[in-house]
Amino acid sequence: MMIDTVVFDVGRVLYRWDLRHLFGKLIDDPQELEWFVSNVVTEAWHFEHDAGRDLQDMVAEKQQAFPDHAHLIEAYATRFNESIPGPVPGSLELVERLDEAGVPLFAITNFADAFWLPFRRTQPIFDRFRDIVVSGTEKLAKPGRAIFDLAQERFGIDPATTLFVDDNAANIAAAADVGWQVHHFQNADALEADLVARGLLAS
Repeated sequence: MMIDTVVFDVGRVLYRWDLRHLFGKLIDDPQELEWFVSNVVTEAWHFEHDAGRDLQDMVAEKQQAFPDHAHLIEAYATRFNESIPGPVPGSLELVERLDEAGVPLFAITNFADAFWLPFRRTQPIFDRFRDIVVSGTEKLAKPGRAIFDLAQERFGIDPATTLFVDDNAANIAAAADVGWQVHHFQNADALEADLVARGLLAS
């Protein structure tokens, strides 16, 4: 079936993201840095914020649990954009080419509501998207089915003719289970080849 629409994930598909990019500026010792991002400000903890949990509640609770690291935990709340060092190589160019080819573009991102707008304002590439579903705003997160159902309804799309691009295998499986076409993102070159093969981009 012909694909006529593309829905992107944001983190690690369009933009690089790693908590180490922020905390590596604040923690000199590499072993301490790894301990901190594995035990204190972890990706699993951050996911709670992506899913809609209140930032101040999370930070206060974590600071109570790790009082010696309170200043670092505060940096998560105030300097989050520094965990996003820049675009994934080649990905934004593919967005531009798809848009210029007239392909409708949307996004579903697991992104905390408090962090989304400050980041969104700095990135004009998102002006090319017709709509973006943000997990923290909706209090629904991938890979839960509800966020895909919401996106389908809000975007007005047919999942059978929509390509969903995400780096997370669980998110890809969830989208496929509800009838979306999928591309498990590894790098922009492989995505470009898939988009060309599907007739969405010229070779």
